[in-house]
Amino acid sequence: MSIEHLSQDAVLKQIIASTPAPKLAFAYDDDPARNRIYLALLESIVSQQISVKAAESIFARFLALFPDGYPHPEQLLTKTPEELRTAGLSGQKARYLQSVAEFALQNPITNAHLRPMTDEEIVQYLLPIRGVGRWTVEMLLMFVLDRPDVFPIDDLVIRQKMVRAYGLTETGRALYKRLHEIAERWRPHRTLASRYLWRWKPEGVRSEEL
Repeated sequence: MSIEHLSQDAVLKQIIASTPAPKLAFAYDDDPARNRIYLALLESIVSQQISVKAAESIFARFLALFPDGYPHPEQLLTKTPEELRTAGLSGQKARYLQSVAEFALQNPITNAHLRPMTDEEIVQYLLPIRGVGRWTVEMLLMFVLDRPDVFPIDDLVIRQKMVRAYGLTETGRALYKRLHEIAERWRPHRTLASRYLWRWKPEGVRSEEL
């Protein structure tokens, strides 16, 4: 069992014992008419640097701009910046969304196409899309493609939780090195470990402090 493996780390064992089990990742099925990977990339761009509630509202208004509620790439590219801004999008995010559409028209991004690739190959495959960084692709790997061994070190919450849980004092590159060393003990289940860390609520700490 993966949890038994993770429990060999005494600190993580305590976190697992005190934290509800993470929900299952997205149950993925390819639907050529509604590509979940494409949608997830669009949604991740909309959600950048805003609250979850605001992102959900804007993404719903964005989808409503399309006749069947699905932003087909060719339709998205015909939208003017003014039309996209009516959904609450900034001009920059509107351009990023259309960059995803351009990529989707020129490159396959189905689960069938990505499945044979390694995690790093998928990262490098999708990074040319404007507005998509490593963190965005790692979230896709974890929550859409359900890859089991992803460690999203660029995620601020993961870093903060690990610093608190392991009592770390390092900063900068030294901190990143230490975090990687700790996460090595979680292989090949770093995704599950990270998802427990996200859900973990340290005693005496308000959620907004993390």
